[in-house]
Amino acid sequence: MNATTPAGTGTGTGTIDLLSATLAKAKAEDRAALVAYLPAGFPTVDGGIEAVKAVVAGGADIVEIGLPHSDPVLDGPVIQTADDIALRGGVKIADVMRTVREAHAATGVPVLVMTYWNPIDRYGVERFTAELAAAGGAGCILPDLPVQESALWREHAEKHGLATVFVVAPSSKDARLATITAAGSGFVYAASLMGVTGTRESVGNQAQDLVTRTRATTDLPVCVGLGVSNAVQAKQVAVFADGVIVGSAFVKLLLDAPDLPAGLAGVRALAAELAEGVRRS
Repeated sequence: MNATTPAGTGTGTGTIDLLSATLAKAKAEDRAALVAYLPAGFPTVDGGIEAVKAVVAGGADIVEIGLPHSDPVLDGPVIQTADDIALRGGVKIADVMRTVREAHAATGVPVLVMTYWNPIDRYGVERFTAELAAAGGAGCILPDLPVQESALWREHAEKHGLATVFVVAPSSKDARLATITAAGSGFVYAASLMGVTGTRESVGNQAQDLVTRTRATTDLPVCVGLGVSNAVQAKQVAVFADGVIVGSAFVKLLLDAPDLPAGLAGVRALAAELAEGVRRS
């Protein structure tokens, strides 16, 4: 488990500083940070919280909690299946906040929420940001919120000390990259390839080119996601990225496990392998 003192829990102020410090610490250790994604409410709310504890015990530095959505257009079949299980289990935004609160309190690592914009819009931006900050959240990753429509979100996120992480893709032109990174905070999420989330045989050269072009526009750390599923791929990405984001591989282990204890053991073991992989030496 990462020996980081919990910060921000219950204070009404997010933990963006902890996020920045965690990424800086990984850089100082000449490695990429390991960022793990897990959906809230999957396989149950309590099981999802235990899964977060397991990936951190294995070596994850940062955790993204997915807010399950009925139309996850950017997610592949593995995460869509997990979201469906969570939604059929009755998961609510309150359960997402509880997951953030308990995960951060138990592990001390930065915990972000990854969500589509529609649930936040319906819930209320002020309410969502205030509750996320009170839970000790570090910020939000917003894959479908256009930067030009993000002013209200960013105003409230900044007020509550939350990071606003935008997603850039290989198709993003340099001018567009500059616009996106100027509006973001915490880090930049670089999608390694076009398409939906899921494991891949290889991550490809597009990711390295995207990181290079993104870094030309910002001093923010650049973390790469979409497709990384094993230590070999993690090591390849860690050579050029500040963080390696892994989601579907963890979710698939939980989906395929015969029971929760086996699933938790599996995600902890994979996190340990990936944590070795992100070391550049």
